Amino acid sequence: MRTNKLGRTGLFVSELCLGTMTFGGTGEVWSKIGSLQQSEAEALVKTAVDRGINFIDTADVYSGGLSEEITGQALHGLGIARHDVVLATKAFGETGPGPNTRGSSRVHLIEACKASLKRLKTDYIDLYQLHGFDPATPIEESLRALDVLVSHGHVRYVGVSNWAAWQIAKALGISERLGLARFESLQAYYTVAGRDLERELVPMMRSEGVGLMVWSPLAGGLLSGKYGRDAQGEQGSRRTAFDFPPVDKDRAWDVVDALRPMAERRGVSVAQIALAWLLHQRAVTSVIVGAKRVDQLEDNIAAASVDLTAEEMDAIDRVSALPAEYPGWMFARQGEVRRRQLAGEPRAEMR
Repeated sequence: MRTNKLGRTGLFVSELCLGTMTFGGTGEVWSKIGSLQQSEAEALVKTAVDRGINFIDTADVYSGGLSEEITGQALHGLGIARHDVVLATKAFGETGPGPNTRGSSRVHLIEACKASLKRLKTDYIDLYQLHGFDPATPIEESLRALDVLVSHGHVRYVGVSNWAAWQIAKALGISERLGLARFESLQAYYTVAGRDLERELVPMMRSEGVGLMVWSPLAGGLLSGKYGRDAQGEQGSRRTAFDFPPVDKDRAWDVVDALRPMAERRGVSVAQIALAWLLHQRAVTSVIVGAKRVDQLEDNIAAASVDLTAEEMDAIDRVSALPAEYPGWMFARQGEVRRRQLAGEPRAEMR
């Protein structure tokens, strides 16, 4: 299992991260994703750690906090040293009644962090992330609250999830101006069948040194190989019970058709090829994998050993490429000569 630096920090995390959304199963939405209880969750945590994963991600809204409780108890029950894992959680969603139990206000973030620390049975959180963008709270207020948590030692690093590029860039500017802890990571949706973040977010992350954690790398199971134009999956499976995130199905089936022969040649699953494609992307720091069973997790972990050839990467890129969109196509047209200059190509070729 390879490790990568998280953003501009000195913290190294495994290229695969164990997601805990399947832990608990409390609530209408979360019960459709997974309902693993303590012993089942501990089996997944043990498998992940034994196979070299040092990164675990959860959130205070997963199953109403039960996912955090199960995760914290699993680390204690298995006797895993706290310093051997990088523990990440998120705050933003509604955690109780009343207008101040949601969002990214100072009040909610500080209270939410205290509650997460208690549920996780830990003195500190390695990576504390804003789970969404709060239009009701000034970004500066949220950043100051996160900086307080870092200063007090409750949180080591801060990140963000599901923000736009301009929002993150604005926040980074505020942090720089005020000397506050900055966002070191973005947790975002990214799959070979949904490459939208390549338009704005990837260029911003490369420019500003922000790490990328990928959620739902198999598009909610759509790229597992169990689905296709003529195969809709078993009754009760993730996509049949909860059709999320939204995906252009026609493009997804084209992608699956391209991945399947690559998987068959290697004797591996389609899911492994889809995950391997993500692990080949320069912008990716860690890919979050979740599972309901140990064998599913083992299959996902095996993707770290899959090397795709340049020809295969080109083939996947062609079938999954985003449609041209302004101003991207204008950047490509106007910047071609300068890119060739950067590459050191002979003057005669720069026409």
